[in-house]
Amino acid sequence: MQRDPDSAAPGRGSFDVHPATTLLRDILNLTGDFERHLGRELTVNPTDLEAMEELIRDGALSPTELARRLHMSTAAVTTVVDRLTAVGHVTRERNPDDRRGILVVPRPDSVRKAMGTLMPMILGMDAVIGEFDDAERETITAYLERVADVYRAQLPAVEGAEAPAG
Repeated sequence: MQRDPDSAAPGRGSFDVHPATTLLRDILNLTGDFERHLGRELTVNPTDLEAMEELIRDGALSPTELARRLHMSTAAVTTVVDRLTAVGHVTRERNPDDRRGILVVPRPDSVRKAMGTLMPMILGMDAVIGEFDDAERETITAYLERVADVYRAQLPAVEGAEAPAG
């Protein structure tokens, strides 16, 4: 169903692929649109949003851990944390497990604001999957797992990175 990629003209809808593949591409584009919307809601740039996502998902993190997750230097993360602090999304607090260390802590009101934007979408997707019977959900899940595996296989191995889930 797929044409030779070399025969595709640049800028034209170049490949004959399954509609599900096209829909996944649309979802990826919409995800980018949604992330930009969330960034505007939180008044942060894409890098700061990525940091906020880590902090919302896992709670307080050391600057070093945040830098590792964002694949940035600790100096660059300091700038990110400075910006997030300035707009009121995070605080710096002493690390109770390390007297010399600090933690970057997401502020509860910022977490609520982000979740207020995220949850309707998440619950909406969950409602859609709930419309299918068990066998259909298993098939959809298997398809998405395999698509995720295809994505992972296209990424270069990063030294010191955790093994991908899945």
